Amino acid sequence: MCTSTSSTDSTRETAGPPSTARGGVTGPILLVLALLSAVAPFATDLYLAAFPEMTEELHASETAVQLSLTAFLIGVTVGQLTFGPLSDRFGRRTPLLVGSVLCVAAGVVTVMAPTVGVLVAARFVQGLGGAAGMVIGRAIIADLAVGKQAARAFSLMMIVGGVAPVVAPLIGGFLVGPFGWRGILSVVLALSVAMLVSIVTVIRESLPPEKRSRRKGDTSSAEQAPSILRNRQFVSYSVAFAFAFAVLMGYISASPFLYQDMIGLSSSQYGLTFGANSLCLVCVSALSARLVATHAVRDLMRIGLLVMSSATIVFAILVATSAPSWSLAIPLVAVVGSLGLVLGNGTALALSSAGARAGRASAVIGALQFGIAAVVSPLVSIKGSATAAPLAIVMIVAAAVSLCAFTIAGRSQTEITEQPV
Repeated sequence: MCTSTSSTDSTRETAGPPSTARGGVTGPILLVLALLSAVAPFATDLYLAAFPEMTEELHASETAVQLSLTAFLIGVTVGQLTFGPLSDRFGRRTPLLVGSVLCVAAGVVTVMAPTVGVLVAARFVQGLGGAAGMVIGRAIIADLAVGKQAARAFSLMMIVGGVAPVVAPLIGGFLVGPFGWRGILSVVLALSVAMLVSIVTVIRESLPPEKRSRRKGDTSSAEQAPSILRNRQFVSYSVAFAFAFAVLMGYISASPFLYQDMIGLSSSQYGLTFGANSLCLVCVSALSARLVATHAVRDLMRIGLLVMSSATIVFAILVATSAPSWSLAIPLVAVVGSLGLVLGNGTALALSSAGARAGRASAVIGALQFGIAAVVSPLVSIKGSATAAPLAIVMIVAAAVSLCAFTIAGRSQTEITEQPV
């Protein structure tokens, strides 16, 4: 990158827009926003171990029970695209409360569902409401912080994001015996209630009325600004984030086959290995939150992308040369760990470049994230002739797209910094 771009980037990261709303992300607010981001991973993974029991008790097929998970993920995607723009128009707190109430009400129905059809419908609504916390939580951080402070907040939230998918299945497996699947979904309901209570008691409105988007016909500067999808820097950073996340999703989806079928680990050894890699992601995310105080956010993301890309190439070479299966686990540690420098910082850079439309921007990021993840998951599940080649191909392609998008974002840096935020 040229020197002028880095200089502009550093200036942008240390200076915030003149808004009274940007009072910083306090500890209690960050804790609540982390809870909001954790509800969806817990609601997704916590009840997986209960699928056989649900199939028997609800007299349903495995496909029908699996559909309850699919419905939830669809609800999360639709919910982000819905609540993001609504929060730009009506403020953050009201849509957040509406979504949380919806999530709690749907949670009650999931616990009491008499049939699998009712369960699937309730899970869709639960995902729809729960998405409000995810999408608006990111927007609230963008309202209250910019540059380095926002990157630190997103990196700290990544710690929760890294722990939740690992802890949830373990907790679910422990609870399914004594409490059953309804008891597990009651835990999800309790988390939703905690989310609602936390919002009511801690979260205050972070988007002043004068900064909200107006209805059609309004001639305010916010409405005259270019569409968020024509903001090349925002789109580029969002694509870089989404495809980096696709690398992680590819690894997660293929990990049972890779570690157990190919390397030969037992289920408990697989759990420990998967947990160790996730711990690496958590530690690097925590390190990133500290490094943003002395390093440019973009520089940290660049390092993370380069390490991730290099590690995926090493993984592909090992696969192509038929190296011992155990050696495949080594570069994956670097792949997963490097994302601690990418995901939080990428989110901060994308939202910082989006200007006043943080809700819409957050919705686009979330939709890209879940949409690409939905495509990646089945691709790496193609086992073929007992090879990790599908995973290697997906990771290399996703890493390459992420790195290219990041480069394009840097080249468009100067034109974006002139836009009002």
